[in-house]
Amino acid sequence: MQLQIKKLSECCLSISDGDHQPPPKQDKGVPFITISNFNQMNEISFENVMYVSEEYYEGLADIKRVQEGDILYSVVGSFGIPILIRKNERFVFQRHIAILRPNRDIVLPEYLYYVLLNPDFYRLAEKYAIGAAQKTISLDSLRNIEIKIHPLEEQKRIVSKLVCIDDKIRNNTAINDNLLQQLQLIYNYWFTQFDFPSKENHPYNASGGVMVRNEQVKRTIPANWELKSLGELCIFRNGINYDKSIEGEKTYKIINVRNISSTDIMLNENELDEIRLPQKQGDKYCVSAESIIIARSGIPGATRILYKPSNNTIFCGFVISCTPIDSDMQYYLTFYLKQLEGSSATKTGGSILQNVSQDTLSNLIVPIPPKEILGKFNQIVSQTFELFHENLKETSRLVKLRDWLLPLLMNGQATIDD
Repeated sequence: MQLQIKKLSECCLSISDGDHQPPPKQDKGVPFITISNFNQMNEISFENVMYVSEEYYEGLADIKRVQEGDILYSVVGSFGIPILIRKNERFVFQRHIAILRPNRDIVLPEYLYYVLLNPDFYRLAEKYAIGAAQKTISLDSLRNIEIKIHPLEEQKRIVSKLVCIDDKIRNNTAINDNLLQQLQLIYNYWFTQFDFPSKENHPYNASGGVMVRNEQVKRTIPANWELKSLGELCIFRNGINYDKSIEGEKTYKIINVRNISSTDIMLNENELDEIRLPQKQGDKYCVSAESIIIARSGIPGATRILYKPSNNTIFCGFVISCTPIDSDMQYYLTFYLKQLEGSSATKTGGSILQNVSQDTLSNLIVPIPPKEILGKFNQIVSQTFELFHENLKETSRLVKLRDWLLPLLMNGQATIDD
């Protein structure tokens, strides 16, 4: 099959980027997106966003206001991430993000998205990128990259096959989102409203369970619950700071802040970067099965776990490992800390984890449920996390399959039969 070679600029009506002047932020209005809002599903997360005014949005040029079928592409720092805009949405974005508007007479938006997602395109773009600490590809360089284009009918066939894989990936993600929402509801019902099952199997608080006012946490809690500081309950460790120029004999997977920022509660070990370090250095920072992983930067206080970690997974210096002395406390403390994300956290558990340190965490005061309640909660969470984990593993296999197929399909080495 004859493939056309065209510059990216020849396939697009426009290739632009976000406003170069930082817009005035406000608490509500039109969402303002940065690269940190790009998740690992190549979609936009609208959590933890700032906003700009309607007037600012309306004053933007048309080529800087997204439409259905446009493609966003990160060009600075974590560059090379494409996102297809699947419906008309109102938001603005920073200058570190390019916006491509495909010429549909030449290329389907979905097809161009897969071209940009192709690992071969990333390697090509990387050759044009400049900078060591923060790689950047200019708009001019992006416009001049040459790509192979199939005829439109073949583009449709290719897209239909790849979309089937991506739909399954999205379905797994939606299932996991639902599982997490259910666990969060149970946690809130049991440990915020205190309507955990009583001995008579009734909602404790709603059925008249004894509650007492506690001044340490400035709220009422069940009468038989004790309070402890997180420092009494856990062992803390800061992650590893290492010299990238020094390579050792052992390969490790490393948890970075961006892995935390792009997930909700469970880290996916298959998506962690690999580094080689001296074993004597790296083994000191291995994650245990009981570890709770907490970000010190990015989203300070963001809390995750790594379910069934391998014995060679470590965590970076911008991360704190919090390991409960009693392993039965792991799931409860994970959800307890997770509710503090993006809120103010004082030692009473009230407000923000802006500057997360071992001292900040150690001073948090935690209500402790009875063992039998923890046991029931752990059973529910463990069963749910097993399903969650299996979905993550299947998603990783599907991503590998898609990324293996992409170069073959885009280069014409494989064809799609009707």
